Amino acid sequence: MTVAEHVNLTVRRDEMRARIVLNSPKGNVLTTAVAQAIRAKLASLNDVMSLRLVTVEAAGQDFSFGASIQEHAPDRIERMLPAMNGMIRDLLDLPVPTAAVVKGRCLGAGFELALACDFIFTADDAVLGLPEVRLAAFPPAAAALLPVRLGYARATDAILTGEARSGAEWHAAGLVTKVFALDQIEAEVEAWFDRNLSRLSASGLRHAVTASRLGLRRHVAQVLPDLERLYLNELMRTVDVNEAVTAFLGKRAPNWTD
Repeated sequence: MTVAEHVNLTVRRDEMRARIVLNSPKGNVLTTAVAQAIRAKLASLNDVMSLRLVTVEAAGQDFSFGASIQEHAPDRIERMLPAMNGMIRDLLDLPVPTAAVVKGRCLGAGFELALACDFIFTADDAVLGLPEVRLAAFPPAAAALLPVRLGYARATDAILTGEARSGAEWHAAGLVTKVFALDQIEAEVEAWFDRNLSRLSASGLRHAVTASRLGLRRHVAQVLPDLERLYLNELMRTVDVNEAVTAFLGKRAPNWTD
């Protein structure tokens, strides 16, 4: 399977619905190449004027385990992180309502991808979290997105503890839109689309999307470059973050030097 085949795009129902599907199970790991493929799919949708919803989904049991640990190596991270952040910005810039459809584990950069969507729908088996701190790191895009979407107290707790929570818990916190039974989630999302968006003007939705995201996009444009520089120029120079990558790949516990 080529990298391009790791991200599938379908447009259907009179070009009202599009689906971007991560297709590299088991874990749908987000590599630089996969992020670039997602960006290409998003770019191809900019001129589909009848679109009313784009969903980001995943093949297999899990949405995404997150970014490639191998690409956190010092000689690869400077290419990988800008690609990931560009993917987030492109998703926020797409003038169409977007929704993440999450099953199973949705971690790290996978969670960041979901956070860049207007709506998050989860199956009842979904678990979402930001484990980067346990690898002596932090999630740049989530640090930009989550405080605006959820509030600083809950965002700080998620980023600093790395604790993963169920879709139901994130729904109670106000982040997840709906939680559906695993075997019904595709049909339920389609029914939600029919009830809420399918009969609306695509032109009206584009303007409403631009309006609803305006503050979030301005915030992300302001802080994400600073977070990227903090990650690349300071964090990546620490001993512990490089020890975390080495330990993970060696399947051993890290030896922190602090």
